[in-house]
Amino acid sequence: MKVVEKFVSINGESTRAGELAVFIRFQGCNLHCSYCDTKWANEPDCPYEDLSVEEIVRYIKETGVKNVTLTGGEPLLQPEITSLVDCILTEEGLRVEIETNGSVDLSKLSLRQKPVFTMDYKAPSSGCEGAMLLSNFECLSREDTVKFVVGSIEDLNRAGEIIKEYDLTERCHVYLSPVFGSIEPEAIVRYMMEHQWNDVRLQIQMHKVIWNPEERGV
Repeated sequence: MKVVEKFVSINGESTRAGELAVFIRFQGCNLHCSYCDTKWANEPDCPYEDLSVEEIVRYIKETGVKNVTLTGGEPLLQPEITSLVDCILTEEGLRVEIETNGSVDLSKLSLRQKPVFTMDYKAPSSGCEGAMLLSNFECLSREDTVKFVVGSIEDLNRAGEIIKEYDLTERCHVYLSPVFGSIEPEAIVRYMMEHQWNDVRLQIQMHKVIWNPEERGV
């Protein structure tokens, strides 16, 4: 499996934001979002370690950290992702979150145990909304999250339409995350107040507040 980074930090976002997590970042993505903050990991010539499932699980266990975040890039493009998740979840106490971009079919994952999904819905400013696989919403449950990364009022309007059409606040967690440097969190809060958005949560990328936004391995 093509691993470009593996490290321990805090979860900067998701339902376990602020908790320690061990991150496995894979190379490659099938989308090219306008605001992507890990473009370097998506380049074909990006250096990577070719690690087996067993080597990745061994590293995770050595860290002593229970939360495991599989990210990218797009982790679901890795051919052995199902085997990796199954192997991690057979280890007592480990929890797996998969950060996925919303364009890969979740129903094709034949897993013995279900990980937690944090799935993006790409709003208009991403340039990738047309790639969203709407059937993925049917695969989500109460532990999962749909994340709207928003950079404009247009993005917020579209998020509202999708939340309502697919009844997302009854299905899973719903987060709004600002495109760093494009929209102020205050503007999102004002919008939430004006539209009485109950059960929708503003999420700040905590790791970009603690460390330099360009720093890797955090």
